[in-house]
Amino acid sequence: MPTRVIFILSILISSISLFSQENNEELMGYFSSPGGNSIFKFYKSGGKYFAKPVWMKRPERLDILNPDTALRQRKILGSVLLWDFEYDGKKTWTKGHIYDANKGKTYKAKMTRDKEGNVTLRGYVGLKIIGKTEYFVKVDFKE
Repeated sequence: MPTRVIFILSILISSISLFSQENNEELMGYFSSPGGNSIFKFYKSGGKYFAKPVWMKRPERLDILNPDTALRQRKILGSVLLWDFEYDGKKTWTKGHIYDANKGKTYKAKMTRDKEGNVTLRGYVGLKIIGKTEYFVKVDFKE
């Protein structure tokens, strides 16, 4: 009888700790870019978060503005454009970078999620107040 009680208590305690942990996996999924010209897949790899376009209105588009001339002939579709984001435990992903293929520039960035599950991404140079905020809307998408 005492073994059964201990077993039940251990299950209850482990269940409570699982439900009380914040789910930082919530950043993963598919999101429409601002303007709806592409859909990004957000994913986790090696403890960090990344995103790449998996659908584009112009899938043949090349990265012609890339400062690395060796990458100017690569397709933007499938290229990792957001990388190295770390979850800070406060519903924010920081220390990441975003590559803007429309300008050929890379910026530091941070991300947050709203109640609807959409992503707010702030790209900046140096200070976070010197930057631009973009909104990615969660979508149902199948690759």
